[in-house]
Amino acid sequence: MQFSLESFYNPHLAVGATRLDAIVTVTANKSASEAVATTSTHKAVAYLVDSSGSMDNENKLRMAKIALRQAIDLLDESCFFSIITFDSAAHVIVPMAPLNRAQKNIAYDAINQLVARGGTCMSTALRAARREFGRVSMAIPYAQFLTDGENNDNDKAALQDALKECEGQFICDCWGVGVQWHPDELRLISQKLLGTADAVPDPDHLEAQFRQALARVMSKGIGDVRLRLQMPRTSQLLNIKQMSPEIVDLTSLIRPIDDRQRDVPIGAWSAGESRDYHAVFQLEPQNPGEELMACRPRVIALQNGAEVVTEGQRIIATWTTDEALSTRLDPNVAHYTGQEELADAIREGLEAKARGNLDQATVLLGKAARIAIATNNDEVTARLKKVVDVVDADSGTVRLKSGASKGAELELDMGGTRTVRHRPAGQS
Repeated sequence: MQFSLESFYNPHLAVGATRLDAIVTVTANKSASEAVATTSTHKAVAYLVDSSGSMDNENKLRMAKIALRQAIDLLDESCFFSIITFDSAAHVIVPMAPLNRAQKNIAYDAINQLVARGGTCMSTALRAARREFGRVSMAIPYAQFLTDGENNDNDKAALQDALKECEGQFICDCWGVGVQWHPDELRLISQKLLGTADAVPDPDHLEAQFRQALARVMSKGIGDVRLRLQMPRTSQLLNIKQMSPEIVDLTSLIRPIDDRQRDVPIGAWSAGESRDYHAVFQLEPQNPGEELMACRPRVIALQNGAEVVTEGQRIIATWTTDEALSTRLDPNVAHYTGQEELADAIREGLEAKARGNLDQATVLLGKAARIAIATNNDEVTARLKKVVDVVDADSGTVRLKSGASKGAELELDMGGTRTVRHRPAGQS
């Protein structure tokens, strides 16, 4: 698999300006000769399923069992898999092993015997998954994490420690089933482990969610990819976020290689996949007409045990007294600034609604609706329309739905960070 990089930014800075915003687009390409090699990459899949006492309510455990059985049936024989349940402790009910008929039968029996009891200690499941993934090599490690409740108070610090141990060890997608779980906890896990997080208010939809996520990971051809940013001492990376297909703050994952290079893990990739990243640099200001390199981006991919490096073009700033040049806003930067405003408006609007400040909630969710519709963000628009009635999209006038469910609000909360890519004028 081969990668390519493109950078989008305004290279002209006003005299005295120190900030440069750049969108870096990374694309994974595949030639015909690579087709067999990249699609045959082994996967190791771990299912982390909450089995605390509350899973007995509202059909959640029964539907989780059905989803687990269906998910195992979707795996191919090149996979390794494991099942871990967690309550007040983790239980490896199916140790990591190659998929075959005998292992499937062992898994079916273990799933059938599942019962719900005890509390919820998420850290134990993540640590158990890390140990299970350690039993296999040369496979892309991937976990599906399911819970229906908040983490126990006495496990909060342990969860933070477990995430530090698991960073870079495996990818993890998360789901909250029902309406009693805490969105921030699942976002924390998914962002630290480069996965996604979503709400499944209706347990009947679990199987479809597992299937869709598994299809994505089964298409991955490379599991260890990093964006490496080389910067001179006159440039500092302030923050970096993935902006497409979803906003994920990667700043806490930045790792120094030396005094001039920083690595940002960007997870597993499929051929044909493309993602956008927003990097913010602080530069030492220069005199008019002088240039300064902010960064040179590279992609570092581990293929067949060796690092393969893809070079990107240098990101260079030039200081100018020409306001017509320095005040231009790159369309890609502007677009993703809007998508981030959309996500912020949704989060703040839902927080205001939870506090009982319905007027502020209406204004903020109206702003979100205006941006979502104007940018053709159909997924977020659909989620918004479960919570508000859109009266006038152009002005952002909405009415809160009197009968909006807690589940609809959770779906909007978790899906508000989904984005669409910038489309040049005239492109549909």
